[in-house]
Amino acid sequence: MNKLHKRFTYILVVLLCLAAQAASASPVSIKAKLDSVQMLMGTLNNLTLEVVQDKNAKGELSLFKNVNLQMGYVPVCNDSVELRTSFTRDTVDLGSGRVQINYKIPVQAFDSGFYQLPQFIYVSGRDTARSNVVSLKVMPVPGLTAESPLVGYADVMDPPGRTFFDKVPDVIYNFWWLILLAIAVIAATVLLIIRFRTQGTLLPAKPKPKPYDVAMREMNALKAQKLWEGGHDREYFTRLTDILRTYLEGRFGINAMEMTTRQIEEKISADSRIKDKKKYVSQVLAIADFVKFAGARPLAEDNVKSFDNAMNFIQETKPTPEEEAAEKAAAEEAAKAAALAARRQFFAGNSNSKNARKPGKGKKGSGKNKGKHGSSQSKGKTVSDKKQGDNIKKGGNA
Repeated sequence: MNKLHKRFTYILVVLLCLAAQAASASPVSIKAKLDSVQMLMGTLNNLTLEVVQDKNAKGELSLFKNVNLQMGYVPVCNDSVELRTSFTRDTVDLGSGRVQINYKIPVQAFDSGFYQLPQFIYVSGRDTARSNVVSLKVMPVPGLTAESPLVGYADVMDPPGRTFFDKVPDVIYNFWWLILLAIAVIAATVLLIIRFRTQGTLLPAKPKPKPYDVAMREMNALKAQKLWEGGHDREYFTRLTDILRTYLEGRFGINAMEMTTRQIEEKISADSRIKDKKKYVSQVLAIADFVKFAGARPLAEDNVKSFDNAMNFIQETKPTPEEEAAEKAAAEEAAKAAALAARRQFFAGNSNSKNARKPGKGKKGSGKNKGKHGSSQSKGKTVSDKKQGDNIKKGGNA
């Protein structure tokens, strides 16, 4: 008896240990239920998922595992029923190391019919639990057809704090810098084309050197060459008079390159600015005429005096700051006037070319008139030709 009693006690202890181990490793369970098995189309219903698991275990619903939460819902039943991702969850302690997690998931359907929601899977570690299948009946809105007007819906409202940029199309808002760059490139291209058509170049014109600066540079270069010291008197005076003539034309507008000595002296005498400097120019031109046309050999004193007189004339007629400012203003006004005239000519040429491409009714009429006049002229010519032929025949017979 004692042996039998011991064996029975041993078996009972083993069974109790197994039961305790089984209780400590209870499986995960999930149960699904709806607040109402019937709902009106478009309204909200709640789906409750009750998950029972160990207190320290971690798990999740596979339905919401790989879902874009920004979308706001998970479609089921061929997209006829939507489960909102804005669900709530609360935990209830059941004791004995077990907890119950309650998921409240909003349900909405926009198509009437009878649906069976799929089994919901809950994964906790290595354990996987599947819920029961629940049925849902979605009833249509009474009296609502495809032709029925929508009532009871508010219009779309602007978000609070809306600014002007909210009304700008997304393409402009996102790529405004590209649009501005394209406008700038187009504007620059148009300006360059107009500049090339009107001025013949894309680069700004270099300012012309002042006549005084040119004359002084040429005089210094002539002095450095020492032409008359080397016996080149003719070339020396040719260069010297050319410098003076060019200076007179650029500084005072006297076309001295095409004038004789007498004509130059008359122009200088008529100009109040330089008539008192006439003696310098007259002396240079007189010696130069003897050397170039009479073949005379000037003295060294004449060469030096001619150079000094030309230099004195240039230096004593150097423009004052007031004259330079006036000449600069006049040059700018002339440049603006030339540019304006070129633009007008450019646009007038374009308009004329466009008008020339369009056929007008007046041309057809003029053509007809021309044809009539031409035919009458040809008829008149044939009549006169016949008369002349008759006269020739009569003359021949006579």
